[in-house]
Amino acid sequence: MPGENLTREEARERAALLSVDGYEVSLDLRSAIDGADANGGDEGDGARTFRSVTTLRFRCAEPGASSFADLVAPAVTAVSLNGRDLDPAEVFDGTRILLEDLAADNELVVDARCAYSRTGEGMHRFVDPEDGEVYLYTQYEPADSRRVFANFEQPDLKAPFRFEVRAPEGWTVWSNGAGELVDGVWRFAETKPISTYITCVVAGPYHYVTDSYERVLGDGTRLEIPLGAMCRKGLAPYFDADDVFLVTKQGLDFFHDNFDYPYPFGKYDQAFVPEYNLGAMENPGLVTFREEFIFRGKVTRASYEGRANVVLHEMAHMWFGDLVTMEWWDDLWLKESFADFMGAFSLVGATRFEDGWITFANRRKAWAYRADQLPSTHPITADIRDLQDAKLNFDGITYAKGASVLKQLVAYVGQDAFLEGARRYFKRHAYGNTRLGDLLSVLEETSGRDMTAWSRAWLQTAGVNSLTPQVLLDTDGRIDELAVVQEAAESHPELRPHRVAVGLYRRTGSGTLERYARAEADVDGARTVVSELAGAEAPELVLVNDDDLTYCKIRFDETSLATLREHLGALTDPLARALCWSALWNLTRDALLPARDFVDLVLRFAGRESDIGVLQMLHTWAESALVHYTAPGRRETGGRLLAEGARRELEAARAGSEQQLSWARFFARVASAPGDLQLLQDLLSGTATVEGLDVDQELRWAFLEPLAAHGVADEKALAEELARDDTASGRRHQVRCLAARPSAAVKAQAWAQVVESDALSNALVEATISGFAQGSQRELLAPYAQQYFAAIERVWTERSIQIGMDVVRGLFPSLQDSQATLDATDAWLSAHEDAAPALRRLVLEARDDLARALRGQARDAAAA
Repeated sequence: MPGENLTREEARERAALLSVDGYEVSLDLRSAIDGADANGGDEGDGARTFRSVTTLRFRCAEPGASSFADLVAPAVTAVSLNGRDLDPAEVFDGTRILLEDLAADNELVVDARCAYSRTGEGMHRFVDPEDGEVYLYTQYEPADSRRVFANFEQPDLKAPFRFEVRAPEGWTVWSNGAGELVDGVWRFAETKPISTYITCVVAGPYHYVTDSYERVLGDGTRLEIPLGAMCRKGLAPYFDADDVFLVTKQGLDFFHDNFDYPYPFGKYDQAFVPEYNLGAMENPGLVTFREEFIFRGKVTRASYEGRANVVLHEMAHMWFGDLVTMEWWDDLWLKESFADFMGAFSLVGATRFEDGWITFANRRKAWAYRADQLPSTHPITADIRDLQDAKLNFDGITYAKGASVLKQLVAYVGQDAFLEGARRYFKRHAYGNTRLGDLLSVLEETSGRDMTAWSRAWLQTAGVNSLTPQVLLDTDGRIDELAVVQEAAESHPELRPHRVAVGLYRRTGSGTLERYARAEADVDGARTVVSELAGAEAPELVLVNDDDLTYCKIRFDETSLATLREHLGALTDPLARALCWSALWNLTRDALLPARDFVDLVLRFAGRESDIGVLQMLHTWAESALVHYTAPGRRETGGRLLAEGARRELEAARAGSEQQLSWARFFARVASAPGDLQLLQDLLSGTATVEGLDVDQELRWAFLEPLAAHGVADEKALAEELARDDTASGRRHQVRCLAARPSAAVKAQAWAQVVESDALSNALVEATISGFAQGSQRELLAPYAQQYFAAIERVWTERSIQIGMDVVRGLFPSLQDSQATLDATDAWLSAHEDAAPALRRLVLEARDDLARALRGQARDAAAA
């Protein structure tokens, strides 16, 4: 029988053969705590298990045919099909249960022992070091519900689910439907028809807060939605549930106002859970989030905005993804692109974060631009051959590029037509599965436009276009002709239709850089003249995607680039400024602007940035420019200048401001000189202060990592800090700092813990990898380049896909930035043409990043 990696063709064959009437799933989780009397406990190999009994009722279109059910479990105790007992040893191979001689109507019962997870996949078990309490939650997307119960693991075999759970005494259990404790068993209401990957169970002594949402619907009926929010007890003092509920209610108002389809899943719980691999997951009625969205220390407005965006993104999924679901992962974008767009759309339209489109332009699109220039780029509607492909396609194309294209689609067809299309889509396909054509057909109905050409250009081709202004002036110094030149990479030569706004800017008498003319135009083909701007006064800056209507890389003419070099800080419009920063970063990544020039722009103008999210992004880009794109001979000087500039801005920032906190964190990341490291030590000890800067526990760890990386904070100091903060968060921080220390023995231990052992949980694997690779330790890390290529195929085969992805991405020797490493990568790819396609994709992406870094370094060296 085939293995764990379900293919698209297998899924199509099974969907054509089977339809599912319902699941009853009984889980016994009493084995989650030590000493519990329950079926399960520890297997001989050390895996802790729980009992899972599934009753699955389904129909078969061809009686007598064979198929299979999915289950990944250490053991199966019993299997019966239509009352006939089957031998588990004969029908279960570790990942699938063979089902032969099916009837027209079938009942499958599977009694299994499933394993608790430490990788965030399936039923994750976490022991809180602070108080010893155990917390459970499930995470399935794309295909890990089969680690918890037997099922047909594909999105288009939807069914109602009914869960019951036995749990340790004193615990509370949640699932998708409303639940109650009856005779020691938690029983949950049957769900609407949903896909397996969005079922969910959360169990443990969670801190739980409640609220409610009400509204009168258009037909006069009253909709009442019970709201809940939960976290570990140790995080309860920091849990600002009121703000979570505020955004939740604002989102429910917005989506009900615009979707004309009442929220269909009863209650709305939101669980903030430990050691979570993702940002969040849209399980209907029980959304799960990473607990880092509960802030233990002071954070900036950008953090609250980011959390609100994720809350709204997941809420949008209740309609786009849960109510209407893609047929197969090829059309993953049908939910993720829409949720990403709707997250920003509702953020701006319904909450206090009215500048959400600035963050979208600056942060989300940066993710998309990077992904769309990798060799693994793909159309938004992707070719997903199997589940490993699906796992890797939760990427910047599917999310951020898709959302950017939808933002342009709204400009193309109009907001009213777009939303009316969404309303018809929900009503027509409720509780069903769809493909691309189903969405395009409703948009054609509501907009009156032919969507075929638009879809072919934007959804079915890959790559990002560059738009550059060409300005010709007449003898009077006015614009004679302004054209937009569109270019594409040789690898993806498609030129696309773009609806753009072109803005003209010049300095005022007070020195500010202001827009004085704007024209919208449809850019199509290699060169488009914007006739409306003829006759305008000569601009100092031309912004070809003003207001961020389309998805493209913005380029500048020579005059505009010279203006930005001298007057970027004078640009008063925050969105225009964010777009210019993003364009300058793209120029740096494309080796068209020396990294030293970008760093210089940050040093001169970032201190004037009013949008805190943009400022934090500039800090990230500046650090990346230094580590990856600066010529080796320039790194020491560049690092010193960045640290000096960060310290200056830290001292100049308003006491207690977000800018002060951001510059403090950035200063710590780039500090390396003895005096700078001494300042961090003194801020930790209290012998030095910066007025208004509260060095809380989270900031203490941020200061300790560079001290550890530069050999100032030793193991004893880190142990003392853990004693101050012996929590789950504290332990993750300590593990990262321990791995950051500049010692060969430390690196060998960290490598072994991640690559040679599976003892660490997913969160501690992530922390160890994060600490291991330090930009200041290139020589120390050099031996691991060869070890990396020797180990990755084994790691990919032996470990879960999530851990495999973390290791292959996180330990790639990107800091060994030389032609030799590029050659070693090419040699591995040549020798492993038959390796898993998903593994090869990750290595190809890392290779591309390295080659890009080398081109950037060469450009920076040439500017010397």
